[in-house]
Amino acid sequence: MAGKLRKFFQEKILLVLFIGFVFGLLALISFNKSVEYTSTNEFCESCHVHPHVTESWKLSTHYDNKSGIQVKCVDCHLPPKGEGYLIEKARLGAKDIYGYLFKDHESFNWEAKSTVEQAQHFTYKASCIQCHVNLFPLTLSKEGQDAHLYYSQNEEELRCINCHLHVGHFDPNATHESNIGFGKDMQANIEIYDDPTPVDQHEDFEEKIPETPVSFEMVAIPGGTFKIGSPADEPYRDEDEGPQKEVKISPFFMGKVEVTWNEFLAFYSQTGAEGRSTDTEGSRTEGDVDAITGPTPPYGQPDQNWGLGDRPAITMRHRAAMVYCEWLSQVTGKTYRLPTEAEWEYACRGGTQTPYFFEGDPTDFSQAKFWNKIFGADTTNISSYVIYDVNSMAKTQPPSAVKANPFGLKNMLGNAAEFCLDWYAPDAYNALRDGVEDPKGPASGTERVVRGGSFKSSAEDVRSADRDFTKTEAWMKTDPQMPKSIWWYSDANMVGFRVVCEFDENTGNP
Repeated sequence: MAGKLRKFFQEKILLVLFIGFVFGLLALISFNKSVEYTSTNEFCESCHVHPHVTESWKLSTHYDNKSGIQVKCVDCHLPPKGEGYLIEKARLGAKDIYGYLFKDHESFNWEAKSTVEQAQHFTYKASCIQCHVNLFPLTLSKEGQDAHLYYSQNEEELRCINCHLHVGHFDPNATHESNIGFGKDMQANIEIYDDPTPVDQHEDFEEKIPETPVSFEMVAIPGGTFKIGSPADEPYRDEDEGPQKEVKISPFFMGKVEVTWNEFLAFYSQTGAEGRSTDTEGSRTEGDVDAITGPTPPYGQPDQNWGLGDRPAITMRHRAAMVYCEWLSQVTGKTYRLPTEAEWEYACRGGTQTPYFFEGDPTDFSQAKFWNKIFGADTTNISSYVIYDVNSMAKTQPPSAVKANPFGLKNMLGNAAEFCLDWYAPDAYNALRDGVEDPKGPASGTERVVRGGSFKSSAEDVRSADRDFTKTEAWMKTDPQMPKSIWWYSDANMVGFRVVCEFDENTGNP
């Protein structure tokens, strides 16, 4: 009897195990089928409502190429299987479904989501390398070999999409080469100026660049005293903003807006170094008859395809801004240069000593504040004066988008960050004495001061006293050229500059 019971239970256990195995096998097959189905291009398209995602993919080399291979969505936008494929699929899938069901896709800033900063969160270097095993194929050009050699030496810091952002989704405006045609399609106005504007007293004037149709407004900034830096109790204050010191500033002129593409390209067209003889530092060599040698052609599109015209000129290095001022001084007969840090902050404040030159507290506007993040913040006032991360649409905007500060200057905060003449030092204000007149900062250094914040900055980083500095190595990481450009940044689309004109013997102040 015991033997029969034992046999009965053994048969039941085997039956249960068999049924469990069958159900497990069916579940595994169903799971794999579900993974395969949800990895098809058609399924991806059902959630991703980017207006041109499919069309741009079909125009790319990942769809139409000599080998006939077609790269699917998940081949780029998920890591290889065995390297976190299912985890990332679940994470991104949940995010996409939430966005599809609960967000208004018409309000998405698709252009911003196509930048390297955003694309790195859903495009995987491991997936690129899985297909592109050989980085040095026989058909690779000399420029490509140099670029891939640089990548192989710095692959811990670089991503494939830093240079190849548009290979999966074709962008007809993207330029992945030396852009020798940059700035040559500008429309010329009817009037070409023969002479610069004569200035014999300290008042606003419109500068005219000779032999060009370009002019720009200069604002007369009165002399005065102010406290440079921020008080110890200012919200979001950084250590390098103090100690506060009283500084005296002499009268000068300052550009009403950041140097525009119209202005910079007038310089570029007259001095561009394409085909000219220059050494590795860009200096003139023997036999060069040009008074000033300007930038070589950029790699790619410096304006990011946001537009030229009166938008701020961006992505040039500090050296290019200095040479621009040298050229502008030469063609106008005046003394143009970059502002000192003290001049910049004095002009920005416009007689105020509050965090901004308009009413408002950084804590009221900060998106990092929990209350504001949940319930939103009233940013009406700051948005009327500043182009920053909340209202910029992830790109620079023309000057007409904001109101001026008390001195009549626009975009002193936000839009494009601005170079200053000074070398940067975190303790620069310690070296100042109260009452110092027109300080020029440290005598030497490795990086230059950058002020004002940009379209990428948060409300707390566009305060009048906030300081920043150039980051030469980080801002040049993905320049694929060998040697790297001495004129253009490859990774800093948020920096530009504004000019100062001295009130000296050339402008009516003997």
